Amino acid sequence: MPRPLTVVAVAGAALLVRRAMRRRIGASPLWPLPALEEPISGRPRSRALRLRVTRHERVADGVVQLRLEGRDLPRWEPGAHLDLVLPSGLVRQYSLCGDPADTSSYTVATRLAEDGRGGSREVHEGLREGLTVEVRGPRNRFPLIDAPAYVFVAGGIGITPILPMVRGLGEDVERRLLYGGRSRASMPFLDEIEKLDRVTVVAEDEDGLPDLDALFADLPDGTAVYCCGPEGLLTAVASRLPKGATLHLERFAPRTSTDGNGAFEVELRRSGRTVTVPADSSVLAAVRAVLPDTAYSCEQGFCGTCQQRVLAGEIEHRDELLTDAERDRSMLICVSRTRGERIVLDM
Repeated sequence: MPRPLTVVAVAGAALLVRRAMRRRIGASPLWPLPALEEPISGRPRSRALRLRVTRHERVADGVVQLRLEGRDLPRWEPGAHLDLVLPSGLVRQYSLCGDPADTSSYTVATRLAEDGRGGSREVHEGLREGLTVEVRGPRNRFPLIDAPAYVFVAGGIGITPILPMVRGLGEDVERRLLYGGRSRASMPFLDEIEKLDRVTVVAEDEDGLPDLDALFADLPDGTAVYCCGPEGLLTAVASRLPKGATLHLERFAPRTSTDGNGAFEVELRRSGRTVTVPADSSVLAAVRAVLPDTAYSCEQGFCGTCQQRVLAGEIEHRDELLTDAERDRSMLICVSRTRGERIVLDM
């Protein structure tokens, strides 16, 4: 029989080993590869919250609104979004569209994407009232700046980040809102929006395309133009932006580019491997073929989970998250590419 002192010594040693392992894994997301001096493989996650779905309702054709309740929730400002962790493990980003002063609940809405990757369908068909879900955030990459006047352009579900902005502006603030959609039945929150002043509603099946030139006529210098919607709308707004106005965009999907679409090589310096990224694939897919434990989530350049340090090479950034300083030394490998023939990552 083992002596009592021996048992105590073994148990103590095991406890120390477990603690050391936890510290080691925390120091390097790619453990057992060498730890970086400043680990950057995956952005730190916001504090996760567990919230209950207390409302799951259809608010327009193909659009579901969720009310997520908790206690003493972090405050947010118009333009902010949440990371919603679905029961399947998928993570999707949704703009907050409720009342920023309400610290007992968050409200988001999502349109069903028939040709999507499954996240919106899970929200529509898999979530139900009474379930508890994890959320991260809020985070804001689309903040409302101070300006002498505002023009808001929303396409369909793109109204969600813009609606709290419009609600929060005083009556004496000069502003215009253009809200467009395929049909009136497909446009969420339409009843509320039509009660507001200085609003133009354009349903494509009735009115055709919106008149952006008329919307932008006679704007004061320094007007802030906020636009959220499909890529075609964003492109049209950007092409007609008047001189003296500033443009602020929120995208549904990664920005597209004609640069960097050819095949190229990626050297993974720490693991001693080199992979080829085909023209029709992503750096993430190529890397995961040899490092399958590489962290990722949204695959759209929004969440930052796949952020990696770049040691060499010119990057074509296509994300909607990184700051200019972060782009000097890192990239999101789910969407961004290189302008050249080779990049080197610290992986």
